[in-house]
Amino acid sequence: MSQKRSIFEEVGSDGATERTAPQGGMIDAKPRGARRAIRLWLFVLFTLVVAMIAVGGATRLTDSGLSITEWKPISGAIPPLSAPDWQAEFDNYRASPQFKYMNPNMTLPEFKGIFWWEWGHRQLGRLVGMVWFVGFVGFWLTKKIPPGWTGRLFSLGVLGGLQGAIGWWMVSSGLVGRMTSVASYRLATHLGLAFIILGLIAWFAAQLSRPQSALLQARRLSEPRIGRIGSVLIGLVFVQILLGALTAGIDAGLAFPTWPSMNGQFLPSESFDYTPLWRNFFENPALVQFNHRMLGYLVFLTGLYAAWRARSSAHQRTREAFALAAAMIFFQMILGITTALELVHYWELGLIHQFGAVVTWVLVIRARHHARYPIIRSIREGRA
Repeated sequence: MSQKRSIFEEVGSDGATERTAPQGGMIDAKPRGARRAIRLWLFVLFTLVVAMIAVGGATRLTDSGLSITEWKPISGAIPPLSAPDWQAEFDNYRASPQFKYMNPNMTLPEFKGIFWWEWGHRQLGRLVGMVWFVGFVGFWLTKKIPPGWTGRLFSLGVLGGLQGAIGWWMVSSGLVGRMTSVASYRLATHLGLAFIILGLIAWFAAQLSRPQSALLQARRLSEPRIGRIGSVLIGLVFVQILLGALTAGIDAGLAFPTWPSMNGQFLPSESFDYTPLWRNFFENPALVQFNHRMLGYLVFLTGLYAAWRARSSAHQRTREAFALAAAMIFFQMILGITTALELVHYWELGLIHQFGAVVTWVLVIRARHHARYPIIRSIREGRA
């Protein structure tokens, strides 16, 4: 006995009922690639770049950056393995201005102490390059890179290679004339590019944390006004990082261990003593430290304003992201003041302050991403 059918059922030629599975949209139908695996790879790169920044800071604070006077991208990965090798490396350093004018009494055992800092920093750079190359080539050959992402992921490798070249450009500036440290503006360029790479990795990882279709939907709910404030905040924080590098490069913090004044003055009287005028903005400890302090206050006020404006956001995650960024900016300002007061006694504070800059940088980028691609909370979680 045949079963009764609904008048709405589709009937095939054989009389069987056809059931068609629901189809997704065109975006979901495209290959999505290994988004989760690539995001994990980016997290590894992110961790290594943070380690690079930390070791680079320690290398500078221990005056170790000029201990290796040659750039050997391949053979330099192997450290001295014998007494003659160590002596040859030490002889190269003894020919440098830093040894002649700063460390003329340094012994070979003391040299080994600063050598390992610089060698470790360069070795980390090689490791970052290797991890990027293996990951990128692996994902590319297996066709796991999502559509539109090949160029972005390849750019990280290009910037990494450029960073290595800039690193040697920086070191070479301290090996001529009477230089006992690297040029401060080259140090700022080197550190600035490191933060650009770190920011791109953080942004890319945030992009890959959600499906492309979800990002497109979130983009329609973006809040341009809050996003513009976030962009301004990112720009100010980046310039502040560059000023921090200039301050560190000429030890400007050690010259003014007072706050809120600078050795009893608001603007030190020697702030424009160098000629030509432009040199004061890069090489004069008084003006460089003054600019770093003043911009720090501006970053703090902008962070507060951004958090206040974000309170009007319709999305709780966006409000929380800007509030967290503002809180970190405040903490970083307090840490900067403490560093200025105590750096002469505790050089580790400079390293902690630099790490605070990393956290601040990532949090303001995260807040900007939330403004552009809001996260919509589910009904179960409560109001958006």
